[in-house]
Amino acid sequence: MAAPDLSDLKRRMEGALESFRKELGGLRTGRASSNLLEPVMVEAYGSRMHLREVATVSVPEPRLISVQVWDRGMTKAVEKAIRDSGLGLNPQAEGQVIRVPLPDLTQERRAELAKVAHKYAEQCRIAVRNIRRDGMDGLKKAEKASEITQDEHKVQADRVQVLTDQHIKLVDDTLAQKEKEIMQV
Repeated sequence: MAAPDLSDLKRRMEGALESFRKELGGLRTGRASSNLLEPVMVEAYGSRMHLREVATVSVPEPRLISVQVWDRGMTKAVEKAIRDSGLGLNPQAEGQVIRVPLPDLTQERRAELAKVAHKYAEQCRIAVRNIRRDGMDGLKKAEKASEITQDEHKVQADRVQVLTDQHIKLVDDTLAQKEKEIMQV
């Protein structure tokens, strides 16, 4: 077994970070985001489909999401799916356009959302550390199999650690930015 490829470890860490950012995008803050409606599933044409497969989602104003349904007959189903999604939203249909105003968040709800964001951040940190552990294990195996020297092992281990520290810092920075956004009144 060869020593782990740093670019592969980096790619995996970037993937964990991207997944974290997507999860944060689904958190409802006081500001509208098209990602908020990402998990909404619509009963359409005899099956369950993602909202993005039956409509265009846009954000015309900071506190309003606009959903342009492609098929007029799907308007009621889309409106029902948004209302039943558990996001606490109250959509209003006007022809083929559904307007979804975002109500103000209470301070208590903001604190809950901040806790959820922290939980997502910790999951991402754990994923990054697991990737680091995989890299370190690969280095140990490669050294044991005499594929790399002890000195190479040390240099590569330092590089893996630097990569890990960079990604943990990115997670923390992203979390701080999201927390600021959540707490902003």
